[in-house]
Amino acid sequence: MNASQPYSSIKINNGFFKQNPWEKTNAINEKPQEITGVLVKVKKYGDRSVIDLSEWGRPFAREIARFLKQKPVSVIQVTTFHLLLTIFCAWLILEGNTITACFILILKGVIDAVDGELARIRERPSHVGRYWDTVADTIGLVAVMWAFGRLFSWRPMLIFALILATLLQYSLHNHYSILMRNLGSGDTTSRIDETVKPVAYPWEKQSTVNVFHTIYIVFFSWQDSIISSLSGRGSQNPVFELTVSSFLGFGMQSLIIFSLALTENLDYLPELVLGVNLGLMMLVILCSRIRTGASV
Repeated sequence: MNASQPYSSIKINNGFFKQNPWEKTNAINEKPQEITGVLVKVKKYGDRSVIDLSEWGRPFAREIARFLKQKPVSVIQVTTFHLLLTIFCAWLILEGNTITACFILILKGVIDAVDGELARIRERPSHVGRYWDTVADTIGLVAVMWAFGRLFSWRPMLIFALILATLLQYSLHNHYSILMRNLGSGDTTSRIDETVKPVAYPWEKQSTVNVFHTIYIVFFSWQDSIISSLSGRGSQNPVFELTVSSFLGFGMQSLIIFSLALTENLDYLPELVLGVNLGLMMLVILCSRIRTGASV
């Protein structure tokens, strides 16, 4: 197969590449030609009917992606742009322009979905793009939380706790998002267990994938391990877990943070992250563990 061949024209098992999302190895890690069984021309969750509250901006992202489809703009450039936008928001927060900054964070959330939609529309999923998106989101999170910390004179330990809690909350939502995609016929570029080095797609360089995979394993795999250990195997249809955890995703959190800015209550951000959000996180984990026991 060459890179110019339509990605969706190669089919495995009557057109569907099925994998066990809990397995560390599968066809996507073995041979490049087998990767082509992944369906790209599908919605994010494929044939699964789910309610993901953080996906409210995806219809807008899809339209932007369609506009950019034939433009000389790469998926990596879109991801880099929303990182720069987040850093700009951090600067605005330091300057005291919190309402403007928090509104731009909402826009950032929409643009954050553009890279994935653009990859699907162009039929060019990317392991590098998947890992770079995680790196960019984390850098942006640290910058924004640090800026809020400076603005409200939070102690370093509080800032660290907010960053850590937010990372785990994002990871919980991502965990169930990936699980639901893999259980259905959605895209499978992201995996619950990233310890196995993926084989590069024909349009990627394996050396670049290796570098970004190593970065992910060193700096981010601990989040996956913690969330997987806490949540257990769960059920075969974790719709409830996904819906509740989607409240913790950036899409919903950006709306809540903007409302706090409008009402001049941003100083309650620690209560939101360490109180309400952690409570919802524990609810999801408890439900998942109960359903794990029930399915045994």
